[in-house]
Amino acid sequence: MSLLPETGRRVEEIAVRAQAEGRTPSLALAIVRDRAVLHQVFAGEQPRPDAKTQYRLGSITKTITAALVLQLRDEGFFALDDLLYRHLPGTPIGGVTLRQLLGHVSGLQREPDGPWWERAPGGDVDKLLAELGYEKVAGPPFRRYRYSNLAYGLLGAVLERVTGESWATLAGKRVLDPLGMKRTSYNPVEPFARGYVVHALDGSLHEEPRLDSGAMAPAGQLWSTITDMAKWAAFWTDPAPTVLARETVDEMCAPVVISDLESWTGGHGLGPQLYRVGERVYVGHGGSMPGYVAQFAVHRRSRLGVISFANSYGLTGTTIKDVALEALTAAVEAEPTLPLPWLPPAAPTGEAATVVGRWWWMGREFEITADGEALDMTGPNHSTRFTREGPDRWRGITGDNEGEILQILRAEDGAVSALDIATFVFSRDPHHLA
Repeated sequence: MSLLPETGRRVEEIAVRAQAEGRTPSLALAIVRDRAVLHQVFAGEQPRPDAKTQYRLGSITKTITAALVLQLRDEGFFALDDLLYRHLPGTPIGGVTLRQLLGHVSGLQREPDGPWWERAPGGDVDKLLAELGYEKVAGPPFRRYRYSNLAYGLLGAVLERVTGESWATLAGKRVLDPLGMKRTSYNPVEPFARGYVVHALDGSLHEEPRLDSGAMAPAGQLWSTITDMAKWAAFWTDPAPTVLARETVDEMCAPVVISDLESWTGGHGLGPQLYRVGERVYVGHGGSMPGYVAQFAVHRRSRLGVISFANSYGLTGTTIKDVALEALTAAVEAEPTLPLPWLPPAAPTGEAATVVGRWWWMGREFEITADGEALDMTGPNHSTRFTREGPDRWRGITGDNEGEILQILRAEDGAVSALDIATFVFSRDPHHLA
């Protein structure tokens, strides 16, 4: 599978123009769908990249840290609303929750103490915690969006304390290995692109050091490739149950905060960033480290995604995010989303067989159909899927009645008489009003 020729040309034009006008030594960009790379563009000569060339991910690393946090939450290690001091006792900023740290609404300042951590060798968790002070709390939680690298350093410390294993070990065995991301690593592995600062006056290249971030690694340490990041992008549209359940990924993608209150074009979930372009919302994350910028984003409904890397600290006149989102939008608007093949449904059995068909509420018609272990209810501007929790009890898992209970009401003879959904009673009688 590949992009339509005209879409491929448009994506190539976006990437090549970004490398040339942005004055970056090299740029790699790919459009992906369902773990497959549909189209890739490599521009520049220093180095001449390919799909296996590593670039530094920067803060895209945070999405892997967030996945680890949600994974351990699902396994019962902690709750997202646990206060930080419960897992890092003695820290002076322990009154924030893990949820607030994930969504950048904890009120913490952006960076830890000491020299700029991105250009200095990192210390261990004990050093990070020992240098924290009350002054790192810049405001009350949820007052405003405040992006914080420190928050993710602290989340990494929590992961290490509750498991007894290093963040790097956890990332490898719990996320990277299960997804087959064999070219994603803690330190660069050849072939990798050297990172540069491009001087604004003469265009000279100044190579940046590639340092171990230590306790701040959960905020920006990892390196990866186009091929591996295609797997990570696909994970957000089709989650691997060995890593996270779909319901958990959906939870991560729900907005925690809007980051720009004027235009509402950006926000943050429990780990991923959210970008609104026109009437669509993309999920992903950007990243930068000295000498590198990176971006991935996906449109979950169409299962299309974009990955883009450059080996310079920024692009002249634009951003790697704008380049990536322009390319993704071009693909989403031009590429058809093929429907899944139709399969005849299995005949409903048990309780499901007793409730399929037409139902009425306040003069409006609704229909219930069965799909395996689920019931689908559709009606005027309405759609809900229910799964069975017990005798005569079903819970909405998606749609308008997500989280609500469908209770089957029965007459004295045991026959189904009505359905009660959150106190709204549905009847087989078209003239019933309740």
